[in-house]
Amino acid sequence: MLKEKISAFIDKIQAIDGVSACALVSRDGIIAGKFFDQEMNEPWFGALSATILASAESVGSIARLKSMESVTIRAQDASVIVMGAGENFLIAAIVRDKTDVNKVHTEMYAIAKKIGEVI
Repeated sequence: MLKEKISAFIDKIQAIDGVSACALVSRDGIIAGKFFDQEMNEPWFGALSATILASAESVGSIARLKSMESVTIRAQDASVIVMGAGENFLIAAIVRDKTDVNKVHTEMYAIAKKIGEVI
């Protein structure tokens, strides 16, 4: 049952216009579900995504900010969004270059909130 839920969430994230790859990752960095359109070192992708979000949360705490719910990394040809999805998971997505990253963020946030409620 959990596998089906995770798979359904991956399908929803992948369906967001502009998302070329995505993963649902535990806060410990273990990939629970994924869709990648290219070869990559999946364990490292999961581990580093979790590290990036944990680091952002630590910076937010030091700066006394309310909540660091996501991090966006922008490259010349794509962006990576790492977003918390409840207490146990996060979403990591690669977004194509000519995509409205703010729109993707908004759609991902709705899915992340649902993941936090269900899983």
